[in-house]
Amino acid sequence: MQKPSWPDHLLPSSMGDQGQTVIKHEPDHLTIPNDGTDVWEIDPQLLKFESKIAAGSYGDLYKGTYCSQEVAIKVLKSERVGPDLQREFAQEVFIMRKVRHKNVVQFIGACTKLPSLCIVTEYMSGGSVYDYLHKQRGTFKLPSLLRVAVDISKGMNYLHQNNIIHRDLKAANLLMDENEVVKVADFGVARVKAQTGVMTAETGTYRWMAPEVIEHKPYDHKADIFSFGVVLWELLTGKLPYEYLTPLQAAVGVVQKGLRPTIPNNTLPKLAELLERCWQQDPTLRPDFCEIIDILQQIAKEDSSGDNSIST
Repeated sequence: MQKPSWPDHLLPSSMGDQGQTVIKHEPDHLTIPNDGTDVWEIDPQLLKFESKIAAGSYGDLYKGTYCSQEVAIKVLKSERVGPDLQREFAQEVFIMRKVRHKNVVQFIGACTKLPSLCIVTEYMSGGSVYDYLHKQRGTFKLPSLLRVAVDISKGMNYLHQNNIIHRDLKAANLLMDENEVVKVADFGVARVKAQTGVMTAETGTYRWMAPEVIEHKPYDHKADIFSFGVVLWELLTGKLPYEYLTPLQAAVGVVQKGLRPTIPNNTLPKLAELLERCWQQDPTLRPDFCEIIDILQQIAKEDSSGDNSIST
């Protein structure tokens, strides 16, 4: 297969000041803020590309190896690398290099020499939860559903404890490893929470998006809780949220009509209650992930019937 084109060499990026995430335009490379605690610049000559996993308008994702380790390599398309995309790239590296948790996809390094920008992470051989549910038509019995939901919640709780808001939490950004451990991925639109605690600007994907984000209102980490509720509903039903509506129709319904996915009648009462709490229009009424973890673990503890169903 054709490999992405790389420059003949990659010079290490100079270190930026600790603090704000900024883009500094040097002659041929990007500066990422760094506190000097780790070395993450990767020599592209050490990357071996095996196959393309996914393609997007702004970049492609490859499976490959780095120093004999299986990795995923996100390569930004050089013709699309303008100031905005450079800013997104810098933000993603700035966030990911600090993250260390068993339920968050592990950042390995990045190439920051323009125009060949790439991010290297651990390779997740199990694919995405979205593909499992909607392409492979897989289903989760209750014990597996709860385990997956706890994995997601623990990864997200870690991010929130570190003042990171994901903003695009959805099944496609939840990846499984060979042991079916689920990890939160894709920080392309993640942001470190501002000191004020609220953020603005629309992002994410409409079917999973909180109403306050759709409406361009200030929002905080509770926007991720709303999205988690939609993901939990997906795990429960195996269906695409608002499958008979366009994304825009779904967004209008969520904001103007209080539209939410329909909870099956035979859903466990505590699970149904959790979904409804996550979907509260008022973000302050939504639970935190630490509480969600407790609720899910309590449901798992009480599930002693052994019928492995998702409902009563």
